[in-house]
Amino acid sequence: MASSSKAKKKTVRLASGRKRARQDVKLNAANSALRSKFRTVIKNVQKAIVTGDKAKAAELFKTAQPVIDSVADKGIFHKNKAARHKSRLSAKIKALAA
Repeated sequence: MASSSKAKKKTVRLASGRKRARQDVKLNAANSALRSKFRTVIKNVQKAIVTGDKAKAAELFKTAQPVIDSVADKGIFHKNKAARHKSRLSAKIKALAA
């Protein structure tokens, strides 16, 4: 997916541009992995909420918080998006008790 694109990529002539292109491939792979991890931890918490297991949901949420914060700190997602996800997940977990 990262290597295939619809538009034909131009080859860069300058050495600094070639290096930038090499670094962009690595950076894109790292960002994709972090983005995927972010989505996975949120889905895990949501699945626990749907099953109604408050203890498991709270435990998964506790492990998800540092992942969500690290993705926001690295600038992959905006800090407000991370805060929104954490807020909504914690509200759903609190609602399980009622």
